[in-house]
Parts: sequence; structure tokens; C-alpha cells
Amino acid sequence: MSSSSDRAILNSIFNPLLPVGECVYEEDIPNELRDSDEITPETEEAKAQEIEGVKAAEAGNVEAAIAYFTRAIEIAPARASGYNNRAQARRLQGKIEDAMTDLNTAVELSRGKGRAACQAYTQRAMIHRLHGNDDLAREDFQAAGTLGSEFAKAQLVQMNPYAALCNKMLHDVFNKLQRGECGGV
Repeated sequence: MSSSSDRAILNSIFNPLLPVGECVYEEDIPNELRDSDEITPETEEAKAQEIEGVKAAEAGNVEAAIAYFTRAIEIAPARASGYNNRAQARRLQGKIEDAMTDLNTAVELSRGKGRAACQAYTQRAMIHRLHGNDDLAREDFQAAGTLGSEFAKAQLVQMNPYAALCNKMLHDVFNKLQRGECGGV
């Protein structure tokens, strides 16, 4: 059995396009929300294409990565993961509308369940947030958080104005305590 630290390192190797520290493992997802990915020769070939796509992206060849991810989609068009991975590469290229189309497809195909949906919701939320669509970002971060994304949960806390105010107040109190500005209690 691997430790959570080992899994985090492996996750950043196999999912280099996700936010740092973002790990969602099948055992972290509630049973009723898990992937129902069948193992077939097509899904195995699609996974192999995706692995090659990740390698190409890691090498800085985003065009080649997109070609691999597109082949994976052609081989297994009902598999959400290929769309999610291609969206990540398209986002790196600055092709936000194309990335959003792929992310929407990934969410639809996954029926909002499993790792691919979690990653798609997280990516989509980040794009919404970058474009100032905080309400849509909150919805997607909430969906990703429900699927086990600690990153999404942290983003929800940061987006909560009350939490931000409380954090600032606590920070100020601790600073005063450290400087000896607060009287005895």
C-alpha cells in the first residue's frame, strides 16, 4: 500500500497538467460517484494514446499531445478522460473556447461521476474564475469538491467572503499576540 505522499508524487508525474497537489483517487470518491469505465481493448488503446499525449505535453510539444488525445477520443469517443486531457492541452495553447467544449463533453460523458468529471469540473471552475464568473466557478468547485478534490474545497473557502474576513481577523489577532499588544485574558 502506498502512502498519500507517494500517491501525490505519482499523481504529479502522471497528471502534470493538473494544479499542483490536486489528487483524486478512486478510493477517495464515494462509491455512488465512481467511474464506471469498462476495460476493453478500445479503452486500453485510448489510455495508451493518452499516456503518449502526456509525455508529449511534458516534453513541451503541445501540438503532438493534442494529436494523441484526439486519437484517444477517436478510439473511445464515449470515454471522458480523453476530452479532459485534450482540454488541458488546449488551455495551455490559450484555446479557451475549445477547452471549455472538451470540458463540457467530459462532464456530460462522465455523467458528473468519477475522476474525469472531478478534473473537468476543477478545470472548468478555474477558467470561470479567471474570467470573473465566480458563481459558475463556485458551482464547478462544489461539484469537484463533492467528488473528492481538496483543491476545489480550498478554492471554495478562498472564494467565501466571510471565510476571508474571519481569516484576516484571526491573522490580525495572532500578529497582535506575537507583538504583545493584547492584554491578559
